[in-house]
Amino acid sequence: MTELVDGIFYTVRRSERARRIRVVVDAHRGVEVVLPRRAAHREAAAAVRELRPWIERRLREASSQRAAVAARGDAVPYLGGELTLVPEQGRKRVVQRDHTLLVPADETRSTALERWYRLRAREQLAARVPTAARALGVGYTTLTVRGQRTRWGSCSRSGALSFNWRLMLAPEAVLDYVVWHEVCHLVVHDHSPRFWALVGSHCPDYREHANWLRRNGATLVL
Repeated sequence: MTELVDGIFYTVRRSERARRIRVVVDAHRGVEVVLPRRAAHREAAAAVRELRPWIERRLREASSQRAAVAARGDAVPYLGGELTLVPEQGRKRVVQRDHTLLVPADETRSTALERWYRLRAREQLAARVPTAARALGVGYTTLTVRGQRTRWGSCSRSGALSFNWRLMLAPEAVLDYVVWHEVCHLVVHDHSPRFWALVGSHCPDYREHANWLRRNGATLVL
């Protein structure tokens, strides 16, 4: 249920894992307050009031991000370039022809388009991840492509690597940065200075790419 305080609409979600109150501003889902199981419901409103300047700033950024997505028109980003969407009646799957994508003309378009991006992500990652792992002299157990809500990639203690297919909507250098970030976690599991030094030795401009993701991550949607 949506609630309102000081002009800001928000939703509340209880989390068994949360240890503190957290406020999330998403360009597409709006403001969400995550409450630990034992927190009083009224603490959500208090958190929104306390963080109001930050929330309002993030909402303005979210509005700009939604406008950027809408401005694409009949094109979608792909690794720093653009592909023009060409709807075709009766088509069930997406096919690329040079700088165009032939897509279904009906309501199945978004599902088919996501499937195409996921396939491209598997191809791109299958080429990049083994190369990075060999450069570091490490191995990994599995490589999967997912659609995480808040993560671009992950690396488990067991060596399982996972990447978000939406990285295909980002510039190619950003994808490379995320690959190096996660593969470096196979060597250093935390975000210590040693970890960042390792990332920087293979991706010198990692700060630029990380900042790009923070500013533009919400635009990486279809």
